[in-house]
Amino acid sequence: MIKSGPASNVINFVLFQAGWIACVLYPGLPAAGLALLFLGFHIAVISRNRWSELQFIGLGTVLGGILDGVWFRTGILDDGSGTVLLTPPWLVAIWALFMTTLCHSLDWISKQRWLLFAFPPLAGPFAYWSASQLGAVELPDFWLSIVALAIGWLVIFPGLLYLRRLLYPELLA
Repeated sequence: MIKSGPASNVINFVLFQAGWIACVLYPGLPAAGLALLFLGFHIAVISRNRWSELQFIGLGTVLGGILDGVWFRTGILDDGSGTVLLTPPWLVAIWALFMTTLCHSLDWISKQRWLLFAFPPLAGPFAYWSASQLGAVELPDFWLSIVALAIGWLVIFPGLLYLRRLLYPELLA
């Protein structure tokens, strides 16, 4: 296990970014599998409290997957096929990797309350817009999609950190 906070945060950040890029450039089961390998590496090498962090990752992945599913079903997001009934596995894998950052490389955001409400409505939609520019998803009605994504991230990001504090206080740095 890596004990250094800065070193583990850098590795966590790199794993998330590598998984995000793989999933967005090659949306499908192989990229989702690679992301899950990164998740396994994170749990084995970086996680300080494996069982609690796995539970937190699972909870957030389900909630994030549901949110993305709602966005696909309502036309906020589209994968171009017009047949998405559930959140695509590669996007669920991104949620799992993203959840690791909330206990590590993005934990600093939880230290400043104002950042919980300023950062997510910008960064969340930016990630989906970036994915749309790389061809992984489409934003059918651009401004409606951006506003919906911003509102969703304004709710889910602080909500996930609240659930971490409430249900998994051992994960707080």
